[in-house]
Amino acid sequence: MKRFVKFAFVTAVILSFAAAASAATFINIGTGSTGGTYYPVGAAMAKVWNSSIPGMKANAQSTGGTAQNLALLAKGDAEVGFADGLYYFAYEGKGQFDGKPMKNIRGLVPLYAEPIHFLVAKGSGIKSLKDLKGKRVSVGAVGSGTEVTVRTLLKVNGIDPDKDIKAENLGLSDTATAFADKNIDAGLTVGALGIAGVVEITTIGTAELIDFEPGAVKNLCKELPYYLPFDIPANTYKGQTKPVKAMASWNILVVKDDLDKDLAYNMTKALFEKKKDILNVSTRLASMAPENLKYIQVPLHPGAEKYYKEIGAVK
Repeated sequence: MKRFVKFAFVTAVILSFAAAASAATFINIGTGSTGGTYYPVGAAMAKVWNSSIPGMKANAQSTGGTAQNLALLAKGDAEVGFADGLYYFAYEGKGQFDGKPMKNIRGLVPLYAEPIHFLVAKGSGIKSLKDLKGKRVSVGAVGSGTEVTVRTLLKVNGIDPDKDIKAENLGLSDTATAFADKNIDAGLTVGALGIAGVVEITTIGTAELIDFEPGAVKNLCKELPYYLPFDIPANTYKGQTKPVKAMASWNILVVKDDLDKDLAYNMTKALFEKKKDILNVSTRLASMAPENLKYIQVPLHPGAEKYYKEIGAVK
């Protein structure tokens, strides 16, 4: 009899755990490297969802960034992914996604812009992209997203990066050092507003930001439709007293179209209602705002759209 009671008790415990597990909703969030912005923000979002949505078990996974996040979504190994403009090419089946469009990805929330910064050494005389011919120009680390974007920017504006300039493959910290040592004349880099390397460069005063000419902006945005005209606000960097004309791609949260509608609604709502908790991790997320939905270039998830309609952000 005692053995039977013990067996029944153990069985009941196992069944209760099984029931709890079946009631839980597991969400894996593809983010980025632990030293970047995506990962800590993703961890903050997971915490918000876990505390706001009954049964939610969200977890932020450190990844290699957008490309890996899209791959995780495709395989069903992640339900949410941080993504830069590459998500547009994934949806359209262009570039590395040629012939393999991901038509099932949907937008959840806009995050923040990453503009292209046009930095020139003081006294260089460089006023526009065409003035870069014959100059020493930092185009980003080898194989980086910055290098791909910068080379495209130069090509669509009539500059051969292999012949017309002296291209230097430098990351942002090395670019700052090169400006300080007067080893480069200009640098083109992609990064969020207030990115540390540009802050360093402008604070030291070895280089300054200049405007992109309207034609250059138009040409890149036509070639890479996920880029849009963007003004770097005045006083973002030391000595920058006026807005700087540039272009930017927006980082967004992407999900797949099969994510439960009610769940997507609750996730979107929780992020905006607990936005302060996320801002405590990164002030860049101040631009996570309904008015920036216009920068999402794939269809919204119906659950997210329901929330935006409720608050009057979309019709």
